[in-house]
Amino acid sequence: MWRDSVRAMPRETKVRGAAVAVFAIAAGALVGADGSPLWRMVRMLIVFTVAATTLHLLTTRRRGASVALVLVGLAGVVMGIGIGARHAQVVGLAWRSVAGLAALAAGAVLVVAGVRGATGDMTRRRRVATVAGSVVALLVALWVLVPGVLTTNVPPTELGSARLSDHGVVASDVEYRAADGTRMSAWYVPSTNGAAVVLRHGAGSTRTSVVAQAVVLADHGYGVLLTDARGHGRSDGRAMDFGWNGDADISAAVDFLVAQPDVDPTQIGVVGMSMGGEEAVGAAAADERIVAVVAEGATGRTNSDKAWLDDSYGWRGRLQQGIEWAQFAFTDLLTDAPRPSSLASSAAAATQCSFLLIAGGDVHDEPDAAAFMRDAAPDRVTVWTVPGSAHTQGLDTAPDEWESHVIGFLDEHLLVPTTE
Repeated sequence: MWRDSVRAMPRETKVRGAAVAVFAIAAGALVGADGSPLWRMVRMLIVFTVAATTLHLLTTRRRGASVALVLVGLAGVVMGIGIGARHAQVVGLAWRSVAGLAALAAGAVLVVAGVRGATGDMTRRRRVATVAGSVVALLVALWVLVPGVLTTNVPPTELGSARLSDHGVVASDVEYRAADGTRMSAWYVPSTNGAAVVLRHGAGSTRTSVVAQAVVLADHGYGVLLTDARGHGRSDGRAMDFGWNGDADISAAVDFLVAQPDVDPTQIGVVGMSMGGEEAVGAAAADERIVAVVAEGATGRTNSDKAWLDDSYGWRGRLQQGIEWAQFAFTDLLTDAPRPSSLASSAAAATQCSFLLIAGGDVHDEPDAAAFMRDAAPDRVTVWTVPGSAHTQGLDTAPDEWESHVIGFLDEHLLVPTTE
C-alpha cells in the first residue's frame, strides 16, 4: 500500500520529498556530530521531526507546505554555506564537507519548490513581486544566519611551514591549561629583558601566521608566547571565530608567563592580530596583570562595537547595526562561549592597561573602529593608521615603522626604568 501511494504521487512531489529526505540525513549528521550524547540526540530528533512534519504537509497537500519547504530549505542552505562549503575549501571532501554540500543542494531545491508552490495560483504581476520579495528576504536571512554557523563550525587549522628557527630564534614547544582544563599549545621564546608578551593570531590561522611579529619582538629581548587559539593548530577545544573564549584563554597564557623565571610578572603584555587583537583588548579588562596591549586589525566582536556607524552612515549604519545584533544573537544560541563586552567598554574598564591600536589604511572600517575605542579611554589608547596597509599587514607594508611603533610602545609601558 505504501509503495502504491508513493507511485501515485506526482513527480514533482517525489522530487521534493527526496530533497527533504536528503536534508534530514545530511543535517542530522551535522547536528549530531559533537556535544554530549543527550544533546546530540535532542538535536537530531528536532531535525527528523521537522523533516517528517514537512513530508506530511507535502504529501497530504496541507496548507503551509510551501512555507515549510522554504524554511527547511533555508536551514539546508545555511548549513551548506556555513559548514559544507567552508570545510570543502579548507580540508577538501571530508564527511562534513559532503554532508554540508548535500544539505546545500537539497536546501536550494526546497527553497525554489516552496516559492513556486506559494506563487503558483497568483497573477503574473503578483508572482513577480512575491518572488522578488522572497529573494530579498532570503538574502537578509542568509546575511543574519550564515556568520553564526561559520564562526561556530570552524574547520581544523594545521600549522603552517613558518618556524622561528628559520630566523635564528630559539623557542620551546610548551603546553598549558585553560581554566576549564582545555589543553593549549604554544611556542615560548624566553625573555632577556624581563618583559614578555602573549602573541595571538587571527581567526582561521595558527601561531605560524605571526612568526614575523614574534621575530621582531624577540630581537628586542621580549619573551614571546606564540599561542594557538582554542580549536586552532595544536590546541584542543572547539574553535570560535568571534574569539569569545579568548579572554579567559589569554589569562591562562598570562598564568604561564608569570610562572617563568625569566619574566617579571609586572611586565606582561599582549600583541594580537585581528581576532587575536580583539581577544587581547577583552582580556585586559578581565586580567589586571596585562599592562600593555597592541591590537592590529581589531574592529568588533559584538554589535555594540559598531555604534560608530550611527554617526558615520546614518540610517544605513543603524540598519547594519540591527542586522549585526541579529547575527550575534543567533550566534549566541549556537555556542556555549560567553558573549563578551564591547571592545570600547573593555578598553575603558582596563584602567591598568595602555593600548596601541593599529589600523590598516586601506581597510575602510578599521580607522573608524579604532577611533571609537580611543574615545572610550583617550588617555590610554593610541591609534596608528598604516597608510596603504591591508588587514593586519602593517609589518609587511611598513616594517621599520611597525617595529618603531610597537617596540617603542612596549618599551614605554613594560620595561621598568633602571636607576643608577
